Amino acid sequence: MMRLGYIRCISICLVICLGSYHRVLGQVNKIRELQQSLPTIRDSSNYVDMVNRISLLFYEQNADSTLFYAQQARQIAYRNHYEQGLADATNNLGVVFDIKGNIQLALRYYNDAYNQYVTLGDSSNIVQTLMNIGSVYNVSGHNDKAQANYDRAMALGDRIEHDSITALVIYNYMLLYPEKFSGERRTALIDRAYGIAKKYRDVRLELAIDQLRATELIMTGRREDGVTLLEATLEKALALELNYLSMDLLLDLGDYYLPEDHEKAIRFYNKALELAEQKNYRMYARDVCRKLYDHYESRRDNANAFVYSRKLLKLFEEQAEIDRVSGIDYIEYAVKDQQLISAQVQSRYHGQMLTLAVAVCVLTLLSIVVLWRNWKLSKKTNRVLTMQFRQLESTTDALERSNQNYARLIKIVAHDLRNPIGGINALCSLLQDEDTTAEEARQYVELIRESSTTCLHMISDLLQTDFDFKETELHKTAVDLPTFLDHAVTLLTFRAAEKRQRLVLDASTGGVVNADPDKLLRVLNNLIVNAIKFSPEGETIRVGMEPSEKGITISVEDHGLGIPKDAIPKLFDPFTTSKRPGTAGEQAFGLGLYISKQIVEAHGGKLWLKTEEGSGTTFYIFLPGEHVDSLSPV
Repeated sequence: MMRLGYIRCISICLVICLGSYHRVLGQVNKIRELQQSLPTIRDSSNYVDMVNRISLLFYEQNADSTLFYAQQARQIAYRNHYEQGLADATNNLGVVFDIKGNIQLALRYYNDAYNQYVTLGDSSNIVQTLMNIGSVYNVSGHNDKAQANYDRAMALGDRIEHDSITALVIYNYMLLYPEKFSGERRTALIDRAYGIAKKYRDVRLELAIDQLRATELIMTGRREDGVTLLEATLEKALALELNYLSMDLLLDLGDYYLPEDHEKAIRFYNKALELAEQKNYRMYARDVCRKLYDHYESRRDNANAFVYSRKLLKLFEEQAEIDRVSGIDYIEYAVKDQQLISAQVQSRYHGQMLTLAVAVCVLTLLSIVVLWRNWKLSKKTNRVLTMQFRQLESTTDALERSNQNYARLIKIVAHDLRNPIGGINALCSLLQDEDTTAEEARQYVELIRESSTTCLHMISDLLQTDFDFKETELHKTAVDLPTFLDHAVTLLTFRAAEKRQRLVLDASTGGVVNADPDKLLRVLNNLIVNAIKFSPEGETIRVGMEPSEKGITISVEDHGLGIPKDAIPKLFDPFTTSKRPGTAGEQAFGLGLYISKQIVEAHGGKLWLKTEEGSGTTFYIFLPGEHVDSLSPV
């Protein structure tokens, strides 16, 4: 009897058998004993191994604790370059998300762990992760991929010395796909798995194999003996607090009794639901509620059917929220990895700048060094891209299920980073000019540092907000507007120069505004870049400020294409359809004005425009009076 929605959890339940805990011990007492031993461990690798063990022991008690210890082990292993500990922690993260029913993230972490174990040559854990990946594919309905991974796990398991993992693969494979095995082969595999369990005195695995034996008895016509064995196995599993195995046994018994003794079947189902809700096993709870709902609905017991329909609705809503958050979690994971790569690249370029300062007079030698470094960087980049491509192949199915928030975040990140990265690109081009003086080079490097810092701030902000900016989220400080505007214009002067345009900052009286400088710089970047984008070559773009009694107004004026009247009402909508290419074919994303309006309104201000099609556009930023102080002239 197949229950694809929850049967896969058994593989998670049994992976703990790979460690040194072959006898069933009191989980809580064992966890407490290991926690108390942590302060006495001095070796960092042993400490990581112990934290990973605690993490895995917690999976039947509290998945959140498993997550906490897995993250702690992963951080310590990463700092100490302990690859085995890092791989084990990554696998434990896959277990956490598997338990919580988040198959996208479970598949992601299982695949990461698999790649790490392959690098280490850890055959037993390679078999384990292949089995877990196969189970996740089974849940998502990709049976061909599930069976392919199980076949690989079986083939590799037959060749390794430590064969306890092979018993687990046999058990899970037969439980998920019994039709794959003929009667004689099925009996032989069950006997082989049971012999392995006896060899290692693994009580957990013995009980699991008893479940297979009971199913075999029922399938061969000895139903009464099979059900009796199932009930005896359930009693032992509950006594040992083997929650996942107990869940599966409860559901098996409910299924077997339902046709002839529905009251007894309901008792087993309710016990399973109680255990699933107590341990927060969402996928089990969903399947039990579905069975109870179908049963009462078929008997036209609308009152009870309604109770379980409400539970089902709540579970599906919780799963939808998990799916929504998983996309953001994956982006956060990917962005952090990219930040690490960027830090390494930045470190290399610092060394390169130092080399340039020392060897500036030896141009020929410098060219050889640069070419050599570029070759090394290209070679390393190719290796990274190759690994990422392999990883992408294994996670494509998970990425297809990511929700629309994932795509929205990617577009906004790309849009907001386009401006500062464009400035960095232009400054790097200037640095390559042989006529650049040391002082000019220092200034360009400082501008590059500021732009890259802006990039990092943008990434942090985007990961911590839902894009509806509020004043409480701003980090306000006193901003000297003339200096601030001059800085913003300087950063984008190089961008304008690409179209032979001029950025002009009109002279104005001094003024200080209380604002978040990073957010305000994003607004100015968006408006100035839009002016550059929609103005022809050789045009002048003016940036000015005008204080008044009510506040202060900043303007960005161009004499470009202007905006059609029918496009103005939708101009500030997110992902607006009122977008068109720039004068040089630049792509428009429909995000900049929406984000800018959110930031200005969070400051208590207003963003508006005046435009005439064919004659240009002026955008205005107004900040109210309570934010403005006057600067006394020096």
